[in-house]
Amino acid sequence: MMQRGRHRRQKRGRAARAFLAGTALALTAAATMISASQATVADDPGALKPLATSAETDVLRLREHLEPQRSLDRLASAMGTPSGVGAVLDSADHTLRTAADCAPAEREALPVEPAATRAYCWDAADTRSWRAGAVTTSGDADDDGLWGQNRVILSAWSQGAHDLARVAFIDANDLERPTYSWVLLTVPVDGGRDYRALDSRVSGMVWYQDKLLVTAAEGLYVYDMDRVQRTTVDSPAVGRVDGGWAGHGSRWVLPAVGTYSLAGGKAAAQPGYLSLDRSTSPDSLVASEWVSKDDDRDVRLWRYDFSAASDRAGLLTTDPAGYTRVDEAYETKAGGVGAVLSYGSNWYLGRAADADDGHGTLWRQSATGARATRCGTDETRQCWSTESESLSYWEATGEVWSQSGRVLFAMPLASVDRALG
Repeated sequence: MMQRGRHRRQKRGRAARAFLAGTALALTAAATMISASQATVADDPGALKPLATSAETDVLRLREHLEPQRSLDRLASAMGTPSGVGAVLDSADHTLRTAADCAPAEREALPVEPAATRAYCWDAADTRSWRAGAVTTSGDADDDGLWGQNRVILSAWSQGAHDLARVAFIDANDLERPTYSWVLLTVPVDGGRDYRALDSRVSGMVWYQDKLLVTAAEGLYVYDMDRVQRTTVDSPAVGRVDGGWAGHGSRWVLPAVGTYSLAGGKAAAQPGYLSLDRSTSPDSLVASEWVSKDDDRDVRLWRYDFSAASDRAGLLTTDPAGYTRVDEAYETKAGGVGAVLSYGSNWYLGRAADADDGHGTLWRQSATGARATRCGTDETRQCWSTESESLSYWEATGEVWSQSGRVLFAMPLASVDRALG
């Protein structure tokens, strides 16, 4: 799977850009300009501070633990032959609303500057009691932006009341009418004889090659996108039930195939937010930790290399002891940031709004300094979406995808850079 898209990258990359550019939306007026009466953001955080000593980077290490093959095979034997992404897309039974059908209150969650060029809204009934989380796409999975013949967007949602996490598999082949189906994230137990729900909020998620990496309290969970299993019983339960297998009402479940646990002890940084960086060699997983806006501690940003070994598609590079070491790490004084994206020498950091009815801030930071988007007559920095926790760069199309509440949106990275000056 590792090289599945590179030989066709240039041809399909041009085709994808043409396809998506032809459906661009004018959403400049979709968001309301912001007043100076809203809370102010932190002062300019300045340049990133490199973390170069082993004492600073060793606490960011991860330890890889892969599920025994016999456990995965046992579960697949009991549930039936695993399916892939295409089967889930074929079963899509929900439709996202396009920007024209979004309510004014929903569009207020969109960024003011830069303006979104695509926007979609989720059905309130379908997402009630669920919290929106991370976004990743087939642009992360393969460098030509396709998974097989499909353009796909994945959107994570969590429900604290039941400790559940699920992912919407969105068919993005027709961006005028994107459809989706839910897949519940699960974890095998009892040697593959059963499974439980992933009891964690998914604030970070990256689909790379055939693996999906998601954040969890223990570190990261790893999923194999070719191991989607169909449920057989429509029940609020999760796992083996009388008559078959259930996934809290979802038609599909995705069992984990491994984890990356925190190896740094009490000083370890929990990867709270993730993205993929294809501008590095090899491709790398970018992470940031969550630090409260009221905490004086600087936020750590770092990256891990993905493995180039043919038998480790989608997994991180490990040393002989099974540890994944940090390739590069920094500290930023941009307090309260969440969403993180790295491309070239720049790091893009999203900060949620200070108030429920406000907007957040988008910083671009590097080793030389920092800039934030500005908007309104008062040149406020509060121009970003209200509560975005994710930034995903679809390199084949040049678009950045994100999500704020019940609104999924995108814009060209070039327009982000123009807004940042």
